[in-house]
Amino acid sequence: MSGWTAVVPVKRTDVAKTRLSPWAGDRRAALALAFARDTVAALHACADVGDVVVVTDDAAAAHTLRAGGTVVVADEPRRGLNPALVHGAGAARARREGVGVVCVSADLPALRPDEVGRVLAEASRHPRSFVADASGVGTTVVAFAPGVTVDPRFGARSRARHRFLGVVELGPASIPSVRRDVDTLVDLWDAVRLGVGPATRAVLAQRDP
Repeated sequence: MSGWTAVVPVKRTDVAKTRLSPWAGDRRAALALAFARDTVAALHACADVGDVVVVTDDAAAAHTLRAGGTVVVADEPRRGLNPALVHGAGAARARREGVGVVCVSADLPALRPDEVGRVLAEASRHPRSFVADASGVGTTVVAFAPGVTVDPRFGARSRARHRFLGVVELGPASIPSVRRDVDTLVDLWDAVRLGVGPATRAVLAQRDP
C-alpha cells in the first residue's frame, strides 16, 4: 500500500508549548509554528505520503502551511485533539477515497522523511498501528489502513491506551526523529542533537543566548 495521507493537528500558537515559555519567552509561539512547519515539510518530502492535511484554527499557521502546498481545514469540532484528527481524516478521505491515514504529532522538528517511510512500510501490514514517543509513555504517530475507522487516542498515557485497544505498536529500527516530540527544554535539546529542520533552526538562531 502506498500513498498515505498524513493528518497533522496544529494547536493555536498562543497556547502551544507553554512548558517552553520560561526559556523561549516571546519566541514561544514562533517556535511552536516552526515545529509544525518542519514536521509538515518532512511529511511532504516522504515518497509514501501523498497529501498532508493540517487541522488548525490558528490563522498564521494556516496561512504559512497552506502556502507550502498543505491542505488546511478548520478545527470544526473544537472538542480537542482526537476529534480534530477524526475531522481531518474525513477531509482527507473526501479528497482521496479509501486512502490510508496516518495521524502525526505537530511537534517533531527533527522528523526525517526516510524514517517516516520506514514507519509507513511497517504500518502497511496492519489495520491500525502506532509509534510510541521517546519517553515510552505517549504516542507520536497512529496509522489507519484504507477502510479502517480513524479513532486515535492521543493524550495522557496514550501508548498504554493504544495497546489496550489492540493497536499494533510499531518498532522499526532507527526512527529516533519519529519518536522525538518536543514539550520540554530537554526534549528540544535532544531534537537539536538529532538535527532540527530549517524553520526551527531559524527561530533558535534568533533567540538571544
